[in-house]
Amino acid sequence: MKHKEVGQIFEKDLQYFKFCMYGFLKNLRFFEPFLLLILLGKGLSYLEIGTLYAAREISINIMEIPSGLLADTVGRRLTMVFSLLSYIVSFLIFYAVSSYFLLFFAMIAFAFGDAFRTGTHKAMIFDYLHSKGWDSQRTYYYGHTRAWSQWGSALSALVAAVLVFWQGSYKSVFLFTTIPYTLNLFLILSYPKYLDGPHHTDERKVSEIFMTVLRSLVASIKDPRLMRTIANQSLYSGYYKACKDYLQPILKTLALSLPVLLSFEEESRTALMVGLVYALLYGATAFVSSRSGAFARRFGELATPLNLTMLVGIALGLFSGLFLHLTWVSLAVVLYLGIYVLENLRKPMGITYVSERMKQDSLASALSVESQAESLVAAGIALLLGLFSTLFGVGMGILVVSALCGLLAVLVWLPKEGPGKQ
Repeated sequence: MKHKEVGQIFEKDLQYFKFCMYGFLKNLRFFEPFLLLILLGKGLSYLEIGTLYAAREISINIMEIPSGLLADTVGRRLTMVFSLLSYIVSFLIFYAVSSYFLLFFAMIAFAFGDAFRTGTHKAMIFDYLHSKGWDSQRTYYYGHTRAWSQWGSALSALVAAVLVFWQGSYKSVFLFTTIPYTLNLFLILSYPKYLDGPHHTDERKVSEIFMTVLRSLVASIKDPRLMRTIANQSLYSGYYKACKDYLQPILKTLALSLPVLLSFEEESRTALMVGLVYALLYGATAFVSSRSGAFARRFGELATPLNLTMLVGIALGLFSGLFLHLTWVSLAVVLYLGIYVLENLRKPMGITYVSERMKQDSLASALSVESQAESLVAAGIALLLGLFSTLFGVGMGILVVSALCGLLAVLVWLPKEGPGKQ
């Protein structure tokens, strides 16, 4: 069956639905709407949480290129299996422990999973499009598969709220998250073998493949314009990754300030508010992700919408922090939701913009460089946000960090290339 919206034509075949189902199952992270609240409940401060988040992102940063190289040499499916197993181990540790030291190791295991996943699955999608002659459909196709991910997040938020309300505590959500990740493991193994990408054969040693891919990767990233491209994509995505979980304490403040459900415990009231808002939010992000291609088409080239969404998203964070500091919590929540929406609108455009400037034979490695840059930015922002939130409160922390990112945005502004120029 063909997708027939204006500007796009691709076949919704079995592999399309496998890609979509992977994203859907991957985002059934029942713990995600409550992760920061869970860590606060374990007795950690915002600064300690910031160090955990930074440790996760730095670990991703360290493992990102080796993971991409491994995917390009020994096969992407096996790399994805290692990733999913590492996630499951981290979920079990998060469920069982409360000490900072052990939670640190849980974050490292989670980072291992992220590093071996990020870039690898995108490369499989783009290789599939290349094999079908659908390279021009990257923004549309990736936007649709990402929309399924957001619908998974929306369902996850509702299920998580029910689980917390039923169990009376947050931590059980980690155990339930192992179920979709186990299913995803078997789904990845069902992918066709040719999506493994380039890998070693009897005629060529693994070390020779590594050097070939590495040389291709270095050639891809020598161009300063490509570095600016990666920096632009990484700044906002890193900002989003570091800031997104701070929506949870804001929603908790809002939930406890409302004169409703007063007969329920604090965690139950918070769970219902968080679950409802996250479900609506992810429904919205699923819609905008699927419309990313149509949005980009309005501009003729991708630099303008990427610059615009970056600037507006950071501005929303700045004003949200200001309103939270002034205790205008409802308005702060509404603006903060815009950070999520714009990330999912710009992500397919950004990934397409970056991938179009990279060599096809090292695509997984090159996309891993982009993800590595995101992780490095997110680590720095997470530390600053944790520090400022501990010292001055969450609202002021978000405000200061957003202001700093706004200044950096000027340095990574993308120049126009002309309508339709790739």
